[in-house]
Amino acid sequence: MIGVEHVKYDLGQVQAGATVVVTLKNRANVLLMTATNYRAYVAGRRASFYGGEALRSPLRSNVPHTDHWYVALDLGGASGRIESSVSVEPPRRARLPSVG
Repeated sequence: MIGVEHVKYDLGQVQAGATVVVTLKNRANVLLMTATNYRAYVAGRRASFYGGEALRSPLRSNVPHTDHWYVALDLGGASGRIESSVSVEPPRRARLPSVG
């Protein structure tokens, strides 16, 4: 791997409107990105992502569009250990108005 040392979570195909929940025991950079951007990140190239330094936990991020998504956690080049968990909550269903 050429890019930054990191912890990877492969979320697979995630629907728009789902919520990614990242729980951390210490500060870390939390990067939510598509598979294409993740490959660029791993190669050390410029990549687009949602997120940044997480100052609190859990961190919740909405998925903007349906795609194959990854979460990468890194310490920005610092040494240390990242203790984390990631889950995906499905999109909330809209409540239909009552009839009658």
